[in-house]
Amino acid sequence: MTSHSFAGLELLDTPVLILDHTGLPCYVNPACENLLALGKKELMRHRFIELFHPLPALTQAFTTVERYNTSFLEHDIELVTRHNDLPLHIALSITPVESGMDSWLLVELRPLDQQLRIANEERLLLQQQANRELIRNLAHEIKNPLGGIRGAAQLLEHELGDRPDLKEYTEVIREESIRLQSLVDRLLAPHRRQVASELNIHEVLERVRSIVLIEYRHGLSIQRDYDVSLPPLIADKEQLIQVVLNIVKNAVEAMKGKGQVILRTRVARQVTLARKRHLLALKLQVIDNGPGIPEELRDHIFHPLVTGRAEGTGLGLTLAQSFVHQHGGSIEFESRPAYTCFTVMLPLNQSEPSYEANRS
Repeated sequence: MTSHSFAGLELLDTPVLILDHTGLPCYVNPACENLLALGKKELMRHRFIELFHPLPALTQAFTTVERYNTSFLEHDIELVTRHNDLPLHIALSITPVESGMDSWLLVELRPLDQQLRIANEERLLLQQQANRELIRNLAHEIKNPLGGIRGAAQLLEHELGDRPDLKEYTEVIREESIRLQSLVDRLLAPHRRQVASELNIHEVLERVRSIVLIEYRHGLSIQRDYDVSLPPLIADKEQLIQVVLNIVKNAVEAMKGKGQVILRTRVARQVTLARKRHLLALKLQVIDNGPGIPEELRDHIFHPLVTGRAEGTGLGLTLAQSFVHQHGGSIEFESRPAYTCFTVMLPLNQSEPSYEANRS
């Protein structure tokens, strides 16, 4: 059998494998590679059930199919991969397929959260539009009187003459006006025109790594886990630096400057982002071992002015989400104590359809 026999399965969102009579995969579609976080060559080296920690229900499923030559469907089963202990809640379907003297098993793995993710992405896009309007209106309302406040403070300081005790107050007014102006500029930053160019995502990550390590020199470790064979990305470099910087600084501040951050890049295949299908996408992850995101903030973490720190502005993740969406990508997170992972997905240049990722 050749891969051309199942070429139509390449475009499916559903992860699919074709197994021979020994249980070895002889075909794996890109969606399955993404789900199991392993390349096709590695997946085809192992029997399907050996990819997961032992589970009687999985063994029984294949026994039933083999004994009665009938299809099997399990609506909710939890499989845990051996290579990274990743738990997967899926609907498992096993179907015998015969062609002449040959017989195979068609295995479908439907993630139970797949439809939920699509619905959440659409909800987040609508929320982002609302956030953008709120930020824009708020910024303009703040910006208009700022110039007058700063000008009035300068005139008052001039009129006070040699009253240094009172000049101290006018200086505070001017400095706070400047700080508010900076905040307004950040609020309006997502609306500037993008300056897209071809770039290497690892240059962006190295810039962020350097910036953060300069500020936090002791007690912080930022590890690299890069796929160096990733193709170039067409994007706004400054915006992507801001995206990663905001996420990393959020993590570091949650850890109070002491802990570990991992910057990871991978390729994802056959990905739907912002309702568009992409052959290849960049999967960028920022992982930390901090305390995790408080439960009460998780549903609102990307909303403007939402923060778990008294000194925070609640704008970092809102701006990161805005920039990512402007690039046609998605951002989501998973969090529990000692593990928080932000995942950014961005479309890649599709001029290399035969690209294969080589993990470093």
